[in-house]
Amino acid sequence: MCIGLMESDEFSRVWDIMQESFPVDEHRPFNQQKELLRKQEYKIYVLRNQNTVQGFIAVWELKSLLFIEHFAMDKACRNQGLGSKLLSYITNKYTQTICLEVEIPKDEITCRRVEFYKRNGFYLNPYEYMQPPLSAGQKDVPLRIMTYKREKTFEEFSSIRALLYKEVYRCDL
Repeated sequence: MCIGLMESDEFSRVWDIMQESFPVDEHRPFNQQKELLRKQEYKIYVLRNQNTVQGFIAVWELKSLLFIEHFAMDKACRNQGLGSKLLSYITNKYTQTICLEVEIPKDEITCRRVEFYKRNGFYLNPYEYMQPPLSAGQKDVPLRIMTYKREKTFEEFSSIRALLYKEVYRCDL
């Protein structure tokens, strides 16, 4: 098992995992997602086993924030501790504030997802948050922000939201 930056020929495998793991409104269409790879601040880290991508984390390296935009494991690789290893790699690599978006915990799967992040050092912030559409024709998605190491004050959360809206979603509040 090794973790490192995605190679260009691994994108189609990452895309397959992304599609099976996220609803349509929570990822961009293929060409737009691939276009992000040209941005210096956008990176995808992959977990490989014998040159096979088993999971990935897509991040935005912003000035005061690391935003985990997508994180998913291949279905066959879940519940083996591999996701925790990949997430730990990222949380140990970066020193700035780390955040991610999660679905509002309301059923078994969304609650399990939030608990996974909590076990890995993240805190669920209680503030309402709406992910703007990622592409034309997509919908806003009501989510929550989780932050690594500690819960944020409303002022800190508001700064994170403003930065994400400006740098990632290219929209205003």
